[in-house]
Amino acid sequence: MSERMTVRNLAESHRAKVTRPSRQVLLSIMKQTVKLLTLSALLLLPAVVQAQFTFTTNNGAITITGYTGPGGDVTIPNTTNGYPVTSIAGVSVVNGVLIQGAFANCTTLTNITIPDSITNIGSFAFVACINLTNVNVPNTVTTIEDGTFNGCLSLASFIIPNSITNIGIGAFAICSSLKGVIIPTNVNSIGFQAFYACASLTNVVIPASITSIGHDTFAGCSSLASVTIPNSVTNFDSAFRNCTGLISLNIPTSITSIGFQTFYTCTSLASIAIPNSVTSIGQDAFASCTSLTNIAIPDSVTNIDEDAFGGCFSLTSIIIPPNIGSIGYGMFYDSTNLTAVFFKGNAPTNIGPSVFYGVNSAIVYYLPLATGWEATFAGRPTALWLPQAQTTDASFGVRTNQFGFNINWASGQTVVVEACTNLTSPVWQSIQTNLLTTGSAYFSDSQWANYPGRFYRLRSP
Repeated sequence: MSERMTVRNLAESHRAKVTRPSRQVLLSIMKQTVKLLTLSALLLLPAVVQAQFTFTTNNGAITITGYTGPGGDVTIPNTTNGYPVTSIAGVSVVNGVLIQGAFANCTTLTNITIPDSITNIGSFAFVACINLTNVNVPNTVTTIEDGTFNGCLSLASFIIPNSITNIGIGAFAICSSLKGVIIPTNVNSIGFQAFYACASLTNVVIPASITSIGHDTFAGCSSLASVTIPNSVTNFDSAFRNCTGLISLNIPTSITSIGFQTFYTCTSLASIAIPNSVTSIGQDAFASCTSLTNIAIPDSVTNIDEDAFGGCFSLTSIIIPPNIGSIGYGMFYDSTNLTAVFFKGNAPTNIGPSVFYGVNSAIVYYLPLATGWEATFAGRPTALWLPQAQTTDASFGVRTNQFGFNINWASGQTVVVEACTNLTSPVWQSIQTNLLTTGSAYFSDSQWANYPGRFYRLRSP
C-alpha cells in the first residue's frame, strides 16, 4: 500500500514537474507565434501594394512600368524596396516591340495620387484612361510629355503645377470632359494638338511666357467661346480650327501671320479685327466661318492665300488692302451673299482661278486714281468706288442744332463736302474737308438753318 502510494505520489510529482514547464513553453511559443504573425502581416501589406505595380530599378531609383491592380483610387508610394519612386514610365520600343505607358488603357482607374518623389511622367503614361476623373501632378514634375493624358475622356479638371515649363504634343488631346485650363506663367511652349478636341473646354488662360501656340493646339474645342492671347505669342497657325463655339478673339500685335486654317470652320465667329502687325493671311484662314459678317484687314497685309474667305456665307462686303499683288485660288469660294469687294490699290496682276466661284451678286469696286482696272475682274463686274453719305443710319439729320451725316469711304482718303442752294443753277461751295483715317468721318453743317434749302455733294480732291 505504502509502496503504491509512493509510486503514485512520485508519478504525480513527476507529472507536475513536467506539466508546469510545458505550459510555460507553450505560452512562450504562442507569444513568439503572435510576434511572427504580426511581423508577417506587416511585411505582407507593402508586398500586396507593391504587387499592384511592376517596376524597374536603375541607379537606386524606381520607375513604375505598369499597373495590375483593380483600379479605382490609386496611390503611388514614395518608396519601394527601400528605393525612391522617381518616374512613371511612358511609351517605349524595346527590340522592335512597342511597350505601353505605365497606366495606358487602364479603364478602371478613377483617381491617381502621385507623390512628390516623382520627377518624370513619361509620354502616353495615362493614355486612354477613360474613367480617370482626378489626378494630381506634384511640383517636382517640370514637363507634361507628349500624349500623357491623351484620351482621358472623364478628366473634367486639371491643375497644371507652377513647375511645368512645357506641355507636349497631344498632352490633353481628346479629354472631352475638360472644362477649364489655367496655364502657369513658367510654361514657355505648348505642343501640337495639346488640347485637340477638348469639346467641353470653355476658357483658357494663356500666360505671357508663351511665344508660340502649336498647330491644332485648340482645334476641335467646340465649346471654347473666347480666348485672350498675350503679346508674347508670335505664331498660332491652325490653332483654333473647328472651334465652332468661338465668338471673339483678341489677336495681339505680336502676330505677323494668320496661317493655314487658323480659324477654319469657326462657325460662331461674327467679327474679328486684325492688327497692323499682320502681313499675311494664309490658306483657308477664315474659310467656312459661316457667321462672319465683318472683318477689318489692315493695309499692312500684302498677301492673302487661296480660299482664305471661302464659304463665309454671312459676309456681304470686304475691303482689300492696297498692296495685294495677287488673288489666290477660290479666295471667296461659295461666299454666296458677298455683294461688294472694295480694293484700295491697283488691280492685282496675278489672279487665281475660281476666285468668285458660287458668288453671283458681287461687284468689285476700285478707287478713282487706281490703275489696271477693267470692266470685269475675275469674272465679276467692276465699278468706281466713291465716297458715300450714310442717309439711313442714326447719324443722318439734325443733331445739336446742326445738320450732319456720316461719310464712308476707304481709310486714308480725303473727302470734300460741297453745298449749294439751287440745283437748277448750282453754285457749289466747299464747306468742309474730311480725312477718313478709319474709313469713316462725320460731317456737320452748323449753318444749315441760315438757308431755306441746302444740297450737298461729295468729291475727292
